[in-house]
Amino acid sequence: MITSAEIKKKASRKYTDYLRDVAVGKTFQPIEIPCDKKASDTIAEYQKEFNDIRSLSKEVKGYGYTICWKTVKTKMLGTQGLPSKIKFETAEDFERFLQKVKEVDVFRKNVALINGKFPELQCWIEKYPLKVIDKSEYWSDILKVLDYFSKNPQPQLYIRELPIEVHTKFIEQHKALIGELLDIVIKEYINTNEKEFEKRYNLRYDEPTVRMRLLDRTLAKKLFYGLDDITIPISLFLKLQIPISKVYIVENKVNFLTFPLIPNSIVIWGKGYGVASIKESELLKSTELIYWGDLDAQGFEILSQFRSYFGQVKSLLMDKATFDNYFEKECGTPSKINVKLNLTTEEEELYQYIKVNNYRLEQEKIPQRYVIEQLKCLLD
Repeated sequence: MITSAEIKKKASRKYTDYLRDVAVGKTFQPIEIPCDKKASDTIAEYQKEFNDIRSLSKEVKGYGYTICWKTVKTKMLGTQGLPSKIKFETAEDFERFLQKVKEVDVFRKNVALINGKFPELQCWIEKYPLKVIDKSEYWSDILKVLDYFSKNPQPQLYIRELPIEVHTKFIEQHKALIGELLDIVIKEYINTNEKEFEKRYNLRYDEPTVRMRLLDRTLAKKLFYGLDDITIPISLFLKLQIPISKVYIVENKVNFLTFPLIPNSIVIWGKGYGVASIKESELLKSTELIYWGDLDAQGFEILSQFRSYFGQVKSLLMDKATFDNYFEKECGTPSKINVKLNLTTEEEELYQYIKVNNYRLEQEKIPQRYVIEQLKCLLD
């Protein structure tokens, strides 16, 4: 025989569809749960199951489900009454049984509130009624945000300076939901190729930066009043044009900070795979580029990636001689890359050797004197 716990579980599964009907104002139709359990084996078992299912029925509680019975004949106990189906005859019965009366009442009010301001969200409500419930206490503020964006779809302001009467952190705390709704409310204005909230909805944001050092002090005085270690937003760096002939890109911070002075040159801290952020740089298109990364699989993969942006990229200190001189039998991170990389023959041979053996020589392990010597040979 079906149990009261099983009825509760099956009724709960029908709750979302019930909310969808409520959202569209559909007249309640009795909700039925079929019963296909076999007959009990003993009188004691039958009586226990009978008492359980009846204990939460409308007949006993005054609300809840009605039990529809059928008569069956069994070998063990003869004729038995078994539930054929469980039926919720009214919306009140269903809501009270699931203890959702207050929740549904708030849901109705929020649906009316949302539709009153933005009727175009009706389909979203029907699709995601549980999201309406999950944010039930916030809809007044959510609608304030939507109202502002509907009138100012391209604000070009930081989130926390938006003139909306909500807590300064409110939008940040509810980005996912607000984003879903803005995709509907201001769909003509969103940047569909962007995933980040600020970029997608035309807001200002704290941009990632590029850090560079001018390796020529004379040039630093001429261009930046002697400043030689400069951090600027990526968008400004991409437009930057300064009179230099070489740009060095290094993977790690320490090597960036200790890179030797070289006339008409700058060094950029690449931050590993962060080189992707500068691939549209005007400056890098017209200068000699030298990349120096760790001698491990990922270092060569970053070199290949960077070379795919700028075909003129050469590598520095990523050769077999350097590796053999300073390798300390350190293990690297296994690589899952199986495509052909954009490497020279010598680079490819070393890459495969390092990758197969999972070796690593970090930049920081190469002595500064050796770096200076190799740079002198390169410049002579």
